[in-house]
Amino acid sequence: MHIAEGFLPPAHAVAWGVASAPFVVHGVRSLTREVKEHPESTLLLGASGAFTFVLSALKLPSVTGSCSHPTGTGLGAILFRPPIMVVLGTITLLFQALLLAHGGLTTLGANVFSMAIVGPWAGYAIYKLLRRFDVPLMVAVFFGAFLADLSTYCVTSVQLALAFPDPSSGFLGALGKFGSIFAVTQIPLAVSEGLLTVLVMRLLVQSSKGELTRLGVLLAKKQSRTETETEAVAR
Repeated sequence: MHIAEGFLPPAHAVAWGVASAPFVVHGVRSLTREVKEHPESTLLLGASGAFTFVLSALKLPSVTGSCSHPTGTGLGAILFRPPIMVVLGTITLLFQALLLAHGGLTTLGANVFSMAIVGPWAGYAIYKLLRRFDVPLMVAVFFGAFLADLSTYCVTSVQLALAFPDPSSGFLGALGKFGSIFAVTQIPLAVSEGLLTVLVMRLLVQSSKGELTRLGVLLAKKQSRTETETEAVAR
């Protein structure tokens, strides 16, 4: 879903960059506060960023000027909330543009908007909604990662359709064409990413239960009635 360097018209590239900038600024503030207040979270932050970098670097050719790949943003959004994931995603996209020729600097704003902003927010929203209705954690994690991936491709389709409307059917016609081509590879990739994210979350539950509880991913264990009564008698 990375749009290639120089592929968007200059006006579109600038517009997407302007639209993304406030989210990045807010994310930097959130990340700075998180690291300052909880320095122990830096290891998990780094792991979340690495997960995004590795998954989103696995690209498959797709629509001209773009590609299909997992995004890896759902995990970080669930753990640290979308504003922080915006920064991790932006750093990932910047390094991939500079080191891997994956995406580009002129299209960085558009790629940030789709993968680092809309994807994490969409995935986090469905995750929180499902958890509010007491859906099991791993089911909510799967759908969070799945939607974070799928919504990114939907936004990229919109971006390409706005830049290159169909000569006869206009924006909607182009959107249908871009979306249908992306869907062939992106839907299976989104399912695979959801399953992989569940596997990673299971490992984190085993190894970082305290940190996940602080972040609100796991609920603090409630005292049983017997334990509460015992403490009351002791006092």
